[in-house]
Amino acid sequence: MQAVKIVQTVTATNMAELRARRERARGADLVELRLDGVQDLDVRGALAGRAMPVIVTCRAAWEGGRFEGAEDDRLRILSDAAAAGAEYVDVEWKADRRHLDLGRARVVLSHHDFAGVPGDVAARLEAMRRDAPRAIVKLAAMPASPDDLVALADASALIDGDRMVIGMGSVGLVSRTCPWLFHSCWTFAGTAAPGQLPFDEFERRYRVRTGTAARRLFALTGAPLAHSASPAMHNAAFAALGTDACYVPIESRDHAGFLRAAERFGIEGASVTAPLKLGWERAGVALEPDAHDAGAVNTLKRDGTRWIGRNFDVAGFLDPLDARGLELSGLRALVLGTGGAARAALRALQSRGARVFVAGRRRAAAAALAGAFGAEIAPDPLAGSFDLLVNATPVGTHPDVEASPINFDGLDTRIVYDLVYNPADTALVRAARARGAATIGGLDMLVGQARRQFEYWTGVPAPVDVMQRAAADFLGALKES
Repeated sequence: MQAVKIVQTVTATNMAELRARRERARGADLVELRLDGVQDLDVRGALAGRAMPVIVTCRAAWEGGRFEGAEDDRLRILSDAAAAGAEYVDVEWKADRRHLDLGRARVVLSHHDFAGVPGDVAARLEAMRRDAPRAIVKLAAMPASPDDLVALADASALIDGDRMVIGMGSVGLVSRTCPWLFHSCWTFAGTAAPGQLPFDEFERRYRVRTGTAARRLFALTGAPLAHSASPAMHNAAFAALGTDACYVPIESRDHAGFLRAAERFGIEGASVTAPLKLGWERAGVALEPDAHDAGAVNTLKRDGTRWIGRNFDVAGFLDPLDARGLELSGLRALVLGTGGAARAALRALQSRGARVFVAGRRRAAAAALAGAFGAEIAPDPLAGSFDLLVNATPVGTHPDVEASPINFDGLDTRIVYDLVYNPADTALVRAARARGAATIGGLDMLVGQARRQFEYWTGVPAPVDVMQRAAADFLGALKES
């Protein structure tokens, strides 16, 4: 299999901006010049003086682009680009191509479905190949689930020749970071389409250019995943150790659906986040004692034909408390939340002899969780004095950074531990600090459990400093953006 080429997509509203961005795209293998949206378009000027091969695209509004003029005018732009020496010209499958004169330019025959992955996706790909036997066939669709990803990969396997099959949006990210799984010859970087990533993430984080079918794959599953620093951490660790492996987000709200995709793509292990931390036994996953005790799974590993579920959140939760020398025996702790993270916090605190109270948005759920762990239900409304308050809810996570799970009226606590790590300085942490409480952020727990996951999957010591730095860099970049 040939190495996948990275195409950097360039968009602009004027020629000066288009040419400047084209020149800054050095490092990619090809540049896609999106001429739709350029108000002072000069086709020859767009291609003149280029240093690398280009794909010229003038996407019609009816195919998700920004060109709203006459179709004859749009097709003339594509013909002019071919006459000016464009190496590739992108033409929509639905366009009337009978009068196009593309000369020596190679055709990229494209089709986009923003509504979902059509049930006849295989038939569409086969029809596209019949219509243009020598073209590079490109089909992009919007998957809603891991099963849609499997359908795209299966359909792509049925046709021959150069092709690209892309899952758009957050669910489809793996089709961009691991294009060989979808038999794609190119992958696209930029911001022109849903789910595209900046070029440096392809190069630095996912090392796409060197990826092959032999690369080991690990994943993050749950939803949503865009806020997660886990891909940055694990991929930095693989790169630092020179391991030919990649860690990719596969967004899912369905246990069995994720496992089907993991089997299809050869994924060896996965991190699990909300809302999938509970219920893996029903999907046939064998739980180790740490997952049984916590009542939740945060790690999966393939063992032959079966999957094993573990929970490293408990140990990761205790890391920053131990690092500060906190004595937990007899401590009064209030845990906010009723999901998998709350269960891990409960188990961790109880294992050290703390007296734990549970509060949740739904009091019945909080009472059920407290009963299952032999903890106590917190007063409603929240009031009283606690040694430690733990936020095990996602409230305050990026992008809703000003949200807080509580206010401190009638509530007194000397330590606040917020398991949210993105942002590092949450609204809850700021409010607690203003009241004189000591605070602990969620990043140390994240790195602690990630280190254990990495070592469980690979059997080699994790480069903890590399992972910590990668997570901090990810959060810093996100804050700046």
